[in-house]
Amino acid sequence: MTTEYSGTGDPARSLALLWRTRERVGRKGRPDLSVDRIVRAAIEVADAEGLAALSMRRVAERLGVGTMSLYTYVPGKGELLDVMLDTVYGETVDAATDDPTAGWRARLERVARDNWARYLRHPWLLQVATTRPPLGPHLIARYEQELRAVDGIGLTDLEMDAVVTLVDGFVHGAVRSAVEAAQAAASTGLTEQQWWAAHAPYLEKALDPRRFPLAARVGTAAGEEYQAAGDPRRAFEFGLARILDGIEVLVRDRPTGDGGGPATAAGSDR
Repeated sequence: MTTEYSGTGDPARSLALLWRTRERVGRKGRPDLSVDRIVRAAIEVADAEGLAALSMRRVAERLGVGTMSLYTYVPGKGELLDVMLDTVYGETVDAATDDPTAGWRARLERVARDNWARYLRHPWLLQVATTRPPLGPHLIARYEQELRAVDGIGLTDLEMDAVVTLVDGFVHGAVRSAVEAAQAAASTGLTEQQWWAAHAPYLEKALDPRRFPLAARVGTAAGEEYQAAGDPRRAFEFGLARILDGIEVLVRDRPTGDGGGPATAAGSDR
């Protein structure tokens, strides 16, 4: 699904845009344009039409200006994409602020759910490889907030980083099925349930339980329950709970003195 890569723009120019240390407005700059307005228009294009439709020309059309006028503010598509990413990362930082009265598990679960919701709002995020992330203020703020969810519970710094990376990676993989299901429904005009209802009777006749005993038994039970080939949301809920269970074992079994000692009552959900 990846079609673009973050971090492909000029580093100095990307960082200047991300941190707004310099907004390139020359003598011919338009008073009705700004980096923020261009970025917002670009996000709207990607949300509505997909990342493949994103171009400097398409953004200019949405704004009703000439393409060349954008380059006064944004050097190119690579830098624009980095700022788009950082901007949408900022949408959930405030919403996921950790609750001091909640335990680490509740805070980390909230982080996961906010990330899930962000992907559903902006499905094009799944098409951008971010192994070289845009190092902007919103991404750093999100990372800070995620780390606060597991701060002070007995993990080392590297373990804290590994935990938030694990949760983020799980959400990224789990939400892909939900996004693809929504896109398939929009493209075909059939919901997952309608597609399953049309195909299930034929599968039931063709599937030989003597040849595929487990697939027949488990697949039948799942199909009857989901009324679809799968249930991305249920898979997300199940997987998130199991990941949090595993992290809880790590925290609970942390020996005293390793990484700050075992979780205190204030930092535990138990």
